[in-house]
Amino acid sequence: MKAFRILTLVTLMTNAAASLHAQNNDVEANDPHPASAEVWQNVEKASLGWGSTDVRYGKGDVPRLENNIMLNAWRGERVSAQAVLVTPKNIDRLTIEMSDLKNGSNVIPSKDIRKYFVRYVLTDSYLAKNGESQHGAHLTEAFDSFLVADRLQPAGEMRVEARTVRPLWIDIRVPQDAAPGRYKGMMTVRTDGEELALPLTLVVSNRTLPLPSQWKFHLDLWQNPYSVADFYGVPLWSKEHFDLMRPIMTELANAGQKVITCSVIRHPWNSQTHVPFESMIGKTRRLDGSWSYDYKVFDKWVGFMMDCGITEQIDCYTILPWHSTFEYFDEQTNFSREVRLDPQSAEYEEYLLPFLSDFARHLKQKGWFGKTCIAMDERPKAQLEAAYKVLYKADKDYRVEGAVNYFAPEMAERMYDVSFEYAHPALEKDLLDSHLGRGGKVTFYTCCGPVRPNTFTFSPPAESAYLGWHAAAMGYSGYLRWAYNSWVANQLTDSRFRTWPAGDCFLVYPGGSSIRMERLVEGIQAYEKIQILRSELKGKKLEALENELKRFAPVNMEESVNAADEVNHARQVLLRLE
Repeated sequence: MKAFRILTLVTLMTNAAASLHAQNNDVEANDPHPASAEVWQNVEKASLGWGSTDVRYGKGDVPRLENNIMLNAWRGERVSAQAVLVTPKNIDRLTIEMSDLKNGSNVIPSKDIRKYFVRYVLTDSYLAKNGESQHGAHLTEAFDSFLVADRLQPAGEMRVEARTVRPLWIDIRVPQDAAPGRYKGMMTVRTDGEELALPLTLVVSNRTLPLPSQWKFHLDLWQNPYSVADFYGVPLWSKEHFDLMRPIMTELANAGQKVITCSVIRHPWNSQTHVPFESMIGKTRRLDGSWSYDYKVFDKWVGFMMDCGITEQIDCYTILPWHSTFEYFDEQTNFSREVRLDPQSAEYEEYLLPFLSDFARHLKQKGWFGKTCIAMDERPKAQLEAAYKVLYKADKDYRVEGAVNYFAPEMAERMYDVSFEYAHPALEKDLLDSHLGRGGKVTFYTCCGPVRPNTFTFSPPAESAYLGWHAAAMGYSGYLRWAYNSWVANQLTDSRFRTWPAGDCFLVYPGGSSIRMERLVEGIQAYEKIQILRSELKGKKLEALENELKRFAPVNMEESVNAADEVNHARQVLLRLE
């Protein structure tokens, strides 16, 4: 009976969280800078048109739209389009339908087209009102706030206020076995019984993009399972928790994600997120001074992520935490303890060497040792050297992953997977080729900077796609970002965070995606196309491709550079080279 009551309580909590989520899906923040009513004076009836995925349409601004759109895709590619509904009156019930896309007897079924309402969230800016970058002063009067279109909510039905703009997003996932050719279909929007329709044309190439699991792009977006449990109000690592995480992590796998993020100590980044990372591995100091380790949570998490389709690499954070603090349970005092340990001290080795030795044993037993990296994020060279000493004493075959904002050849050589910040000077070709030639990975990352290109909620959407082109231009393996789903306090309506620019902490929302995430995938797919074309093209065609990529090589984006212009121009070049 007691077990039944506990199960019932958990079920009620889960249902209540899901109900609250559904209610919040229909709520948007007020616009701090509403459009003038004058722009609506000549709008007499609702209209629907195709917009651009490069534009974040203002909620109160009446845009110029098109009646037709033509998209191009390889087989196996996913492509997006954005329509915009403009309404001068209230709509109580808005729904979207997509027809099958037809090319004679060939069909791309409507089930392969995902439909979203684009929702508005609060954002801020990179610079404060005084023109300075003030990390840590966000969510204060130092920064202005704006309403911006970003969150993609799966389209059921919704209410639309009078004199507003409602963007609508579709994501066409072209089957790998789709017949090449020109497909046509219709988007139908119903507003309280009235219908508005738009035609769509999709041209499918005879080329095929591999499955995401086979993409070469090394995507490393850090996952936060703790954030999911917190948002939905379910117990950590319960069945409910894993059920809620499955669609989120499966979609990450569908974006080509290669890496599983694991926290093997408590708060490896000094609680920098709204919901901090806890340790997935329990550490106990026994009465006799020996150690025991509990890997149940770690094993469950890694096994779950592999089941979702992310299988290539396991990154374990960290043996160099930002706060130099390590936790364990002390049987002698019957309390959990935290100790500060200098990486160059004997106590550091005394704590970590038994753990790293036992961890290597456990990983080998699970068959995961060759996939695992001990990850060390933006740490000084002296600390890295001390950590290497202990790590390789535990097992000389440990792999290392590291994000660094400086370059030392002797340091990077010992890293299997090394990531440089976007603005880092380009690596010399011989150093890059040497590392890649040894089977290692070289990626770049963005985080709270640079101001552009980036994936903030105020960033132009094309900047997310630009990142994939930049990786191809530099010869990098892929891209790292520190936050896939470290959600903030009111993430369904407000993307701002106390420390960094809005949107820095996450790329997807509970229950849906974002414009930024969809455009990031677009850039990753462009990277895959480039690798295929590079292997096949010769002569002037290959030269044309490489010349186009040079436009994406600078590590400082000038103010005059428009990411949308660059990406759109490069897409046309790829079309001509197919």
